[in-house]
Amino acid sequence: MRFAGLPVSDGRAAGALYLADNQAASDATPEAVATAFAAVSAGRAALADRLRAAGRSAEADIIAVAALIAADTALTEPAISAVRAGSPAVTAVRQAAEAQAAVLAALESAELADRAADIRQLGQAVIEHLSGGRAARPAGDFILVRREVAAADLIELADSGLAGAASVTGGANSHAAIVARGLGVPMITGVDPAVLTVDPGRHAVVDADAGELIVGQAGAWAAPPARRIPIRQSREPPVTRTADHCEITVLCNVASAIETRYGLASGAAGVGLLRTEIPFTTALSWPTRAEHADKLAPILGLLAGRQATVRLLDFSGDKVPPFLERNAASGLAALLAHPTAVADQLAAALAVGRDAELAILVPMVSSPAEVIAFRKLVSDAASSVGAKQPPLGIMVELAGTAAAAENFTEVADFFSIGTNDLTAQVLGLDRGDLTAGPGLAAAPAVLRLIGRVIGVAVAAGLPVSVCGDAAADPVMLPLLLGLGVRALSVPAARVERVRSAVSELDTGACQALAAKSVAARDALEVRELVRRFQDQT
Repeated sequence: MRFAGLPVSDGRAAGALYLADNQAASDATPEAVATAFAAVSAGRAALADRLRAAGRSAEADIIAVAALIAADTALTEPAISAVRAGSPAVTAVRQAAEAQAAVLAALESAELADRAADIRQLGQAVIEHLSGGRAARPAGDFILVRREVAAADLIELADSGLAGAASVTGGANSHAAIVARGLGVPMITGVDPAVLTVDPGRHAVVDADAGELIVGQAGAWAAPPARRIPIRQSREPPVTRTADHCEITVLCNVASAIETRYGLASGAAGVGLLRTEIPFTTALSWPTRAEHADKLAPILGLLAGRQATVRLLDFSGDKVPPFLERNAASGLAALLAHPTAVADQLAAALAVGRDAELAILVPMVSSPAEVIAFRKLVSDAASSVGAKQPPLGIMVELAGTAAAAENFTEVADFFSIGTNDLTAQVLGLDRGDLTAGPGLAAAPAVLRLIGRVIGVAVAAGLPVSVCGDAAADPVMLPLLLGLGVRALSVPAARVERVRSAVSELDTGACQALAAKSVAARDALEVRELVRRFQDQT
């Protein structure tokens, strides 16, 4: 059997088919359904207690109400009765939750209507409890297949036999795809949902170069064992130079310790983008200081004496956790609106990152006032833990911010250009669009904006880097160097490849290429210019 898909992380891999979406919940008994509701209720109650102990009583009250709802017979009894009458448990729970949610959504009280989303989330939590989480994974190397492969799935399984992945949903700019590229895991998306009905455990091959998943043809292609992440790193950050001896700083983008080890072992000088929100995309409330420290310590502990740029929580796009799904605000607005979310994260990062060359990065910035507000929070956090105040930079990933970059030179210490979101905005694409990808940044309109930001930063004496996936794209790399980029932060698994490519490029020739490209008609003409450039070098 062959399933076509969109390649989002190149390479080929083989292993046992691992269908992680457990289907066991449909066979659950009425007693099991009752137990699942009780367990979800108890879990919410325990979380409420932890939040209250941390002094976050407002959030604790919200979670405590969810615990009560999960134990309410108005929700539980219809589901249990339906299962007793012969309905599959998944259907029964989902219908019961939807019925109660519809009642609340119809109420005139906005506060009560907001609870509709909570009830749907509770229903999903009960279903997941009945499923017992993910299905048991096979021994040895495996190909992960899910309706929606999450970035957290890849990080959790990376050192446990994960060889490749295939997802029914998601695009090349999804964060699962970004993490797959960072780990060097071949992955395709947009696969036919029929793949979810295939018998698990069969031999499977992900050929992300060709864009297909092959199941059941053991002799079709044999792959070497899944790549194991190296753990050794050089004592001193290595230096990367172009063919004409221009020094380029190559860093890595990470969300986990395993990616950090991989990047450093491959020659990264440090971490240029630490995505802190990935471990919390299924959270039920804002992470506490202790939870942040628990996730950050293993990463920052590897970066003593190295650059470690910690991006503040970026709950936006495909990374909005359950507790924000019913709120109008997400992203930076939600982060600033919470009384302790930023302070908790900053205090944790400053405390566990004392030995690293720490810098703080603010995502999705749209105004200088936001940066000023964050600078005060950084100063307060540094004072509270007795740490030196780190540099504060901004992600330049909104088209308006890039166009007005000079307005930020007095409030930011450095710029980091996020090409994924910037490209999507300029071209009017959704990040989840199956056609989206790092190479689309070759559009002249995007190149002109990147060039503008670099020019403004250089004129103001501010460090500037590119941390989007375009930094590792073979078409984009000479263009970025030609536009004046001298610091790149790339997926961990691409570090070695990027360093090698940089060593073969001449910055003068790249500048000439970039000058032609920003004046080109479209991305197709730019690609042709790059192809000719590569043929000549």
